[in-house]
Amino acid sequence: MKKLLSLFLLVLSVNVFASGGVQLQDADIDLTDKVSLQRGAKSFVTYCLGCHSAKQIRYLRVANDLGLDEKHVLDDIAPEGAGIYDQLHSAMNKHDAEKWFGTQPPDLSLIARSRGADWLYSYLKGFYVDKARPFGVNNAIFEDVGMPNPLWQLQGEQKPVFVNDGERRVLDKLVSASAGTQSPEEFDKTVNDLVNFLVYVGEPVQLERQKMGKYVLFFLFVFLAIAYLLKKEYWKDVH
Repeated sequence: MKKLLSLFLLVLSVNVFASGGVQLQDADIDLTDKVSLQRGAKSFVTYCLGCHSAKQIRYLRVANDLGLDEKHVLDDIAPEGAGIYDQLHSAMNKHDAEKWFGTQPPDLSLIARSRGADWLYSYLKGFYVDKARPFGVNNAIFEDVGMPNPLWQLQGEQKPVFVNDGERRVLDKLVSASAGTQSPEEFDKTVNDLVNFLVYVGEPVQLERQKMGKYVLFFLFVFLAIAYLLKKEYWKDVH
């Protein structure tokens, strides 16, 4: 009970800290939607790969899993000069990263597994104008984030609305300050596709694992029945 209570309090404190008074939004994750994953892969390469890598997956794996032609992946998704056997490496070197950001941006291969899809979805939608920050933006989910908003051209700019909670000033919501190139509905879809792709990258065999799990459970139930009957047969003379 002590362990369960401690775990509950830890999860609660993390959620409160992460959201800063703003509730996490639900991501619509569907790893069977290969069109969504394809759009997400394109968005990742376009908007994220400049700083972040995803070294645990290769373009060939993306092509095979999404049912795409290798040439199509190289022409439409991968950056110029990439090979089909290459990992999703960022073009930014360590020296430049430390000069511009103070540290090397993390690899995003497992970010969906460590943070969760809803957190990522809310984070990518949670940037707002904050002139006091080095890059001019802050984030409703990750306070004092040390990176710019990679999707600001699509989303536009948001400004925060704070409310007083006792002696603290708490972020209540974000409102649009300027329009982006996409409508709010289109931007939500773009972000959801990107998060869907990151969930896939975190475990490319997730669908196969779930499918195999059904057969494993079936085998275990059958084996349990056989083991029970065998136990009764061995112990019938004892009684």
